[in-house]
Amino acid sequence: MRWDSDHVVAFNDDLQAIMQEIVRNNALERIHIGLDYFDASINRVAAWTIGARNTLRALLNALLEPFDTLKQYEVSGDYSSRLALQEELKAMPAGAVWDYYCLKQAVPVGISFMDTIRDYEKKELSKRA
Repeated sequence: MRWDSDHVVAFNDDLQAIMQEIVRNNALERIHIGLDYFDASINRVAAWTIGARNTLRALLNALLEPFDTLKQYEVSGDYSSRLALQEELKAMPAGAVWDYYCLKQAVPVGISFMDTIRDYEKKELSKRA
């Protein structure tokens, strides 16, 4: 569990480490991921969208990790190969897989989701002022 109030879920090392631990421990069926989206300085819809996308992206990166190979290197004591693979993973095109996933899910790719949020702000949130 991690609690960080008044912040949008950021795609940072902490989030990636949490998702790696869930995947590496084969705990996807036992873990419930709950997210809170609030930051008083930005639109709540944007906070929700950014946080959800970051969480899914971190989970996808963890699922793309060749954990079995890394584990084999660890168990056999081949720490050089483990480190080399870990470093290579940093430059692998997980972003391309994420973009493809977004396309297949019919959701905006990249920052283009902000267009939808701005439209929502104009049409809906402006009525609340």
